Amino acid sequence: MGTLFSYIIRRLLVLLPVLFLVSILVFGMSHISSTDPALVMVGGKQTSPEVLENIREKYHLNDPVWKQYMIWIGNAVQGDLGESFKMKQSVSGMIANRLPLTLQLVGMSALFTIILAIPLGILAAVKKNTWVDYLTSLISLGGVSSPVFFTGVLLVLLFSYKLDILPAFGTGDSFMGNFKYLILPSMALGLNMLALSSRITRSGMIEVLNTNYIQTAIAKGIPKRVIILKHAFKNALIPLLTVTGLQLGFLIVGTVLVEYTFGLGGIGSLIVNGVQASDYPVVQGTTLFMVTVFLLINLIVDLLYAVVDPRIRY
Repeated sequence: MGTLFSYIIRRLLVLLPVLFLVSILVFGMSHISSTDPALVMVGGKQTSPEVLENIREKYHLNDPVWKQYMIWIGNAVQGDLGESFKMKQSVSGMIANRLPLTLQLVGMSALFTIILAIPLGILAAVKKNTWVDYLTSLISLGGVSSPVFFTGVLLVLLFSYKLDILPAFGTGDSFMGNFKYLILPSMALGLNMLALSSRITRSGMIEVLNTNYIQTAIAKGIPKRVIILKHAFKNALIPLLTVTGLQLGFLIVGTVLVEYTFGLGGIGSLIVNGVQASDYPVVQGTTLFMVTVFLLINLIVDLLYAVVDPRIRY
């Protein structure tokens, strides 16, 4: 237990300089634009120079960029990501309000992927070089090659406009009410992950099924179902776990395009709206938050390695 705890501490310490560098990049890129934040805050209306100067003084916009960064990162460490120039609301509060919808979308996408990817990968490995294997390979190739926004448009055209069985845009008024609205977005978001995970599962299973101990188990007459699910799949799980962990992080990043495509009000659309409005605090805060979540997911995946394979030691 002590070894595991020390490993977690070491990994967290490694994440700190990464987050520090990311915060510098995010802050710097947000300030490349020539847009005056003071004008953004007054909505582009005709305003006296004195009012604009007071706004710049209040938000430290006249300070050097490095000083603005130090003020922002100091507040961010305390959980304060600033105030939206456009909405005049706390960025942390805006993220908290939109986070449940984004998490529900990511959760449904991950569930959609796991339910389909693992059985398809196992089936393709067991039926290697048959029409089943070729069909799953074709589906995987299409899923990996198709951009998220393009997949979303195709799903809307098919299920919303052609078949008229699922809503194309918007959300419900509750957690349960969101489900039917998130089916198409979760499919669009999860299809790429589904394709890659099924291919990784297939490759891992084929490699394990060709090992000596599996051949010995087959020779002993152990039921094929037991060999596949209990012995082979468990040992093929490490590469799948690695890819799934990375893909979960990419799912969160992918919500930016999906939420914008389907008109959802999650964190992804918050970033897009912030970019369109030149709302620096919103862009900086939401991007830093999503990167932090991405890094934490990778940390959790590393910790799960020891659960799946006891041979791994920290």
